[in-house]
Amino acid sequence: MTVTIYHNPRCSKSRATLALLQERGLTPTVVEYLQDPPDANALRTILGQLGLTAAELMRTGEDDYKSARDRINAMDNDQQIEWLTRHPRVIERPIVVTPKGARIGRPPENVLEII
Repeated sequence: MTVTIYHNPRCSKSRATLALLQERGLTPTVVEYLQDPPDANALRTILGQLGLTAAELMRTGEDDYKSARDRINAMDNDQQIEWLTRHPRVIERPIVVTPKGARIGRPPENVLEII
């Protein structure tokens, strides 16, 4: 099974989700999304698999979000996706993608239903 995790190694939930996958014998493709952010098309696909809008994927506690909140709220979904490609720190994490769908690993056990 192909498994991809959009991972931030500094995040405890992201590390725990990666460990959960590995404990189940999976070797996921690890995308450190802060260094290699998904492009707009990849984000659209991920959002479709998650069943979320761009706004619902945003970490509203991040400084990048707080400083741009009014501008972000005035954007449509496509504009928010483009904004996220330039501000990946605001993307909720970790995201695990498999052929069965995508889930946010908060808590890490959320990913079990797609592996």
